[in-house]
Amino acid sequence: MTMPQVPDDATAESYWEPIYLERATPAEAVPSNSDLLAAEVAGLQPGRALDLGCAEGGDVIWLAQQGWDVLGVDVSSTALAKGAEHAEVAGVSDRTRWEQHDLSATFPDGEFDLVSAQFLHTPVAGDSQRTTILRQAMRAVAPGGRLMVMSHTGWPTWMTESPHEVDFATPEELLASVGLPREGWTVVRNERVPRDFPGPEGQPGTRDDAVLHVRRDEAV
Repeated sequence: MTMPQVPDDATAESYWEPIYLERATPAEAVPSNSDLLAAEVAGLQPGRALDLGCAEGGDVIWLAQQGWDVLGVDVSSTALAKGAEHAEVAGVSDRTRWEQHDLSATFPDGEFDLVSAQFLHTPVAGDSQRTTILRQAMRAVAPGGRLMVMSHTGWPTWMTESPHEVDFATPEELLASVGLPREGWTVVRNERVPRDFPGPEGQPGTRDDAVLHVRRDEAV
């Protein structure tokens, strides 16, 4: 996806909506899910899931296919409409819902057995907004549920010039952003994962990702 420059007066919605309007993704082309999320979800009992910054719904659809009832949230109404189309084609529209939110301003109601934030990067929102969003995400986790946050820690090695500013976080910074209480939670995984990441012209490269997976204790 080509990322445009950020105007000084840009909001999350004014920035992302034109990007999805210009993307010509056919309804039959269900976006691929995050393989990091798939590895963390493996073996869990499906329940209610919330996917933050769901874009065109790749993870929403994949989770629904695994038996989860999923609410997908994004700031772009066009991305959400495309996600609903993808879910219809994939045969999981009965397990998916979609809500538009600028997560720095509003957040979906309810508690969830899984709250997922996959590569929630934006050149519009900085560290303070990410912290606000992730702390709200943690509060949305039901007893016994999980919060899973995956994030790039930097640009790919083949990229010689940054196309725009993004606040990348280390695993330690992600954990600090969540503001995990001293009691009632367990850190299942919090680490940096090096990955192969070839460039658009096939040039070799790598990119490190941060994986944070925390579990809320069951209610006593």
